Amino acid sequence: MFSVTVRDHMMIAHSFRGEVFGPAQRLHGATFVVDATFKRTDLDADGIVVDIALAARQLNEVVGELNLRNLDDEPAFAGVNTTTEVLARHIADRLAARMAGQGLTGITVTLHESHVAWASYERAL
Repeated sequence: MFSVTVRDHMMIAHSFRGEVFGPAQRLHGATFVVDATFKRTDLDADGIVVDIALAARQLNEVVGELNLRNLDDEPAFAGVNTTTEVLARHIADRLAARMAGQGLTGITVTLHESHVAWASYERAL
């Protein structure tokens, strides 16, 4: 299995519902480093997994839809706790739709909350 990873970042505001979140129930900000890993079984005819510039551009556009937003106000997340895991799945699904037809077999999106905590979502294509 081959893979290529590109990286971006985003800053968001949000709050959570549920006692498990303690003080994070209040509105707060978060900055995420976002890694998107694109996978395929074999390299294409050009000897690559994916055009890195294309992958980086698509990740930037998907992340840009969330960057500097209060996710509590976004219709796509109505009634949803926008946990790191939920955001990783959202970004992976949006990337999957944009990267269809590239011969990829999977995408993994990892959101780094800090240097000691991160979450990932992996999906097949």
